[in-house]
Amino acid sequence: MTPKRILLWGLTLVAIAAIALDLISSWNQPQFQSRLELSQTDLLLQAAQYQGDSNTAPLTDRNPQKTALESYQKTRSSVEKAISSAQTQIEASPASDSAKPLTVELAKQKTLRDELDVRIGILQAQQNQVDAALKSWATLTAPQTQKSRGLRSTADILTALWQNTLPPRAEPILKQNLTGWFRSRSLEKLYTLEQRSDVLSDLRTTEQQVSQQALAKWIGANAVPTIALILGFGILLFLGGQWLISRKNSLLVGTNLIKWTVPWDYEITWQVLVVGFFAVGQLLIGQVLLPVGLLVAKSAFQVDPAAFTVRDRAFLALITYLLLAAGGLGVLYLSIKKFLPIENNWFRFTLKGRWWLWGIGGYAAAYPLVAGISWLNDKVWQGRGGSNPLLSIALEGRDPIALILFFVTAAIAAPLFEEIFFRGFLLASLTKYFSTWQAILLSGLIFAIVHLSLSEVAPLTVLGIILGFVYTRTQNLMASVLLHALWNSGTLLALFLLGSVA
Repeated sequence: MTPKRILLWGLTLVAIAAIALDLISSWNQPQFQSRLELSQTDLLLQAAQYQGDSNTAPLTDRNPQKTALESYQKTRSSVEKAISSAQTQIEASPASDSAKPLTVELAKQKTLRDELDVRIGILQAQQNQVDAALKSWATLTAPQTQKSRGLRSTADILTALWQNTLPPRAEPILKQNLTGWFRSRSLEKLYTLEQRSDVLSDLRTTEQQVSQQALAKWIGANAVPTIALILGFGILLFLGGQWLISRKNSLLVGTNLIKWTVPWDYEITWQVLVVGFFAVGQLLIGQVLLPVGLLVAKSAFQVDPAAFTVRDRAFLALITYLLLAAGGLGVLYLSIKKFLPIENNWFRFTLKGRWWLWGIGGYAAAYPLVAGISWLNDKVWQGRGGSNPLLSIALEGRDPIALILFFVTAAIAAPLFEEIFFRGFLLASLTKYFSTWQAILLSGLIFAIVHLSLSEVAPLTVLGIILGFVYTRTQNLMASVLLHALWNSGTLLALFLLGSVA
């Protein structure tokens, strides 16, 4: 065995171990989908307060408070399971290296549980379940951090209000620690007890304006998915009907006839994947350059990463991704340099043809499939399994510059790099040893696994398969880049609409 192959095997074993550990650790982390659903629930609660045109009433849930309570209780149940699992792991190996991040994650989960209990209590109180609400607020843990102390004081004030007593400093604390519909309901209770009819009237007037905006955002957040679902089902029915009628001449069957002439052997493919994506991207950049860079910035310029704003973190995410892409594409170029020039169906970007139709059609077809898999996924993982941490940052941030930076990262940089790497190179290279459909499936699975979240493996595999199918049929990276960009842009649009709820 050559030294090069020994090095590749060593890096491969390290990569497999690191990826496995990341996937296992994601088990205790909440799915981002749960956060997104709760944000949509909050938007619906606020939109349901609008008393404008009665024609808009059928657009929203007839009993939004009941639906919201069920959603919040479901999320709390999954958080409780994550807390129990993390506590069990910490107790099993309290002195291990993995105990410290688990302890940090456990504290986050407990704070999240407290946040949910505060809101669950308000929802219960609004449905005249006052005893249940008081019990929910009483379950908050002892104050440990500034945030948990704020939650504890909020729960104490809410308890007093629904026991018809007036606690001190209630108004500023409620305004500081609650948002949206939950803040309005709490202030409404406070102003009613204080008999401040003029302030109460102003609150309701302001809430009508905010509710009208929330209704528009709710419609906007659901319009694209609804249209995509309808179009997607139509496309899937067409493909299925064509397969039943034409069989061998159908689009699905004809895919295996599409091949690439691969001038390199499996070792080059292996090298690009392990060295380009893992060793350079995950190890060198993620574990060496980025931590060292932040350490230098902290010591030389007194830049504290812990105090980064959403804009700072968005900029850091963009720079990190660009470095990762540059490293991966650099290794790719150096690995296949001696084989250049290669046939023009490799890494082809062209504006000719109907690539845009394939990109849009692929996006629509992907929507019902990924949505269905995600629904099944939620039943299996029960709200756990982790997600991309950048999504939570984007949801919480309302800075337009940060949103632009997130858009450049997710809707431009990521589609370009990942389509060149996973479809342009990996998928095509695998057709030397597998059928085209097998190459599409395998490249889609690898694409999903390297996102390092258990809950996202199945949905992202389906998305990767559709991206691979679209690229194979067009042999034009413009088509799969467009599909990928549309997918990520749709997610960012939902984050913008849902995250902008006051």
